[in-house]
Amino acid sequence: MQSNRLDKLLEFLKNEPEDEFLQYALATEYLRLNETDKALQYYENLVNKHPDYVGTYYHLGKLYEALNRKPDAISTYEKGMEIARQKRDNHAFSELQAVFRQATGWDEDDDY
Repeated sequence: MQSNRLDKLLEFLKNEPEDEFLQYALATEYLRLNETDKALQYYENLVNKHPDYVGTYYHLGKLYEALNRKPDAISTYEKGMEIARQKRDNHAFSELQAVFRQATGWDEDDDY
């Protein structure tokens, strides 16, 4: 069943290779299957070719964190917050801001 879903997504992608939702779904499926290299490839491709697909930034950042690439995660969250703000996607902005703060050790009691 696992490969069946992956096979279907890959088949759909053949017909619509630039479809950002299909690329996102593939990245997520590869991550679910613990194929992090392939997931990373799809997520990075998304932020490079479809930077306005705001949902990617959270998951790519989390993957970077899991791969001990914290500086990449932080810059991904920052870029995602910028895109979310431009798109006025307050929900995505809030989620990205929360993981950004966690990754940077930001404390609400800090004085800035």
